Amino acid sequence: MQADFWYTKSLEQMTDIEWEALCDGCGKCCLNKLIDEDTDELIHTNVACELLNTHSCACSNYENRFSIVPDCLKITRDKLDDYFWLPSTCAYRLLAEGQSLPSWHPLRTGSKSAMHKAGQSVRGKVVPESKAGAWEDHIITWAG
Repeated sequence: MQADFWYTKSLEQMTDIEWEALCDGCGKCCLNKLIDEDTDELIHTNVACELLNTHSCACSNYENRFSIVPDCLKITRDKLDDYFWLPSTCAYRLLAEGQSLPSWHPLRTGSKSAMHKAGQSVRGKVVPESKAGAWEDHIITWAG
């Protein structure tokens, strides 16, 4: 992978490995969301997908996630506009909007520790689906 590739390549020019590397691993996209039936408003919850390791903020079965979690979505270049629900800190969203990666992003720092220290991951903030109960009781504003 070319160093600082996100500065020199468009999202369309990136290899699959570079595309995957853009993900900071924060886990925010793995939180369940609700849609208000009256307003169509997107509502974020702190209810995590069962596959999300809530400490590392990584998928515990990334290779098989689509067969285990049918609602799991693959973030792709051609459908990026459809993913309006991605958090404002998401590298895919930021680069698509012409912005740069945040200073805490693992591609800039070399590790995920700066992201966790900056409070940008879901570590310590979420509950697994199996323990959540009613998702309406877990509405949050920090993941958007």
